[in-house]
Amino acid sequence: MVSIKDIAKKAGVSISTVSYALNGSPKVTEETSAKILAIAKELNYIPNAAARNLKKRETKVIGVYLTDFSGAFYGQLLQGILESLSRNDYGLIVCSGEHSHRYLPERMIDGAIILDSTFSSGELLMYAERGHKIVILDRQIEHPNINQVLLDNKAGATLAIDHIVEKGHTKLYVVTGPEDSFDSMQRLNAVRQAVQRYPHIEYTEIPGDFTKEAGERAAGQIIDDYDQIAAAFCLNDEMAIGMYNYLANTEYNAGEHIHIIGFDNLEVSHHTKPRLSTIDYSKRRWGAVAAEQLLKLIKDVPAENERIYVTLVEGESIGEKKA
Repeated sequence: MVSIKDIAKKAGVSISTVSYALNGSPKVTEETSAKILAIAKELNYIPNAAARNLKKRETKVIGVYLTDFSGAFYGQLLQGILESLSRNDYGLIVCSGEHSHRYLPERMIDGAIILDSTFSSGELLMYAERGHKIVILDRQIEHPNINQVLLDNKAGATLAIDHIVEKGHTKLYVVTGPEDSFDSMQRLNAVRQAVQRYPHIEYTEIPGDFTKEAGERAAGQIIDDYDQIAAAFCLNDEMAIGMYNYLANTEYNAGEHIHIIGFDNLEVSHHTKPRLSTIDYSKRRWGAVAAEQLLKLIKDVPAENERIYVTLVEGESIGEKKA
């Protein structure tokens, strides 16, 4: 591989002069710079990006850490991150698994956006103490090098429960999510608080894991116990879609026998029949704001924690309870 030493030897100049020319420094005359660049091109010189980044202490690359890539949720989130980074001449790599954690301490990335339960909060604090810049989407940590961009899960879950009660339903199932998911536990805790305001509600929790299969299992349990019209709040849309899939093979109908509401407003929920009621927020904006906040941290610009707000999308899957 051709090095700057080879270019310097052929050009009859010092290594530092070659370095200045290759980096566009005004310390080298235009004539000398043109000569060096021509020789570099002739020798097919390829800059050593790793060495250059080490010197500048930047890579212009951001790491996005996700627990997994399953489901339809992540595409819009990543699109928002990518659009924001691209406008600022940054690239991204998507990482998953504990082996990729080393990219931060080894400075292979300039910062990280975290939606990944494989990171402990202690590990993230350790990296922040070392000066690494981090934006978290899945927990609450206070540190000058960490910014929080969190979804308003409490408001979303409360909207869902209030909507169910307003429609006259008194038998309620909640299909939970993974216990290691921050969003899942925030939603579940908000549900538990909300139902305390409605002592007349018959309330049951069914364990889930944010997959369609979990929704199918939950629908089977509800049907096995069926004795009256019931409402089901699935803590994400994937499980709600699974519930639809199961009911399609039974004599029970969504929005008639079992009234369903989800959370996330995935694209697929727009095409269910009846249209799924759900909690909406902009996943693209969530990603874009996370990227913007991280770039502020990297540039040492003050950045306040951000919250992504939610709204209720009223479909036909939650109807009035008929006497």
